Amino acid sequence: MVYGLAALDASGRIADRAIVRALGWRSGTRLHIYEGAGLIVVREDRQGVFTVTGQGHLLLPATVRHWCGLTAGDRVLLAANPADRLLVVHPPAALDAVVVQLHTAVLGGDLP
Repeated sequence: MVYGLAALDASGRIADRAIVRALGWRSGTRLHIYEGAGLIVVREDRQGVFTVTGQGHLLLPATVRHWCGLTAGDRVLLAANPADRLLVVHPPAALDAVVVQLHTAVLGGDLP
């Protein structure tokens, strides 16, 4: 796995070229992007309707950003699996849920 943190710009662009490079994606690589359980899943797909930009960035569609409550400036956790050419984008709300669950399990819900 390869991890990164990135902020979305006003158009929903993620400008983390290291992640894109680790996945072997190049400008024009076709992608399938969808939301599942509050996460954004991005897979390489020859018939996908989305593409890596000419600058090597990933552009999240407005519909997906809306479903996940993402706005400009939001920081997301990127979890890339190069072997499967798969990227999972973790929005803040999804990270909050994981952290609360872990804190509850480990600390009985008390935050340090």
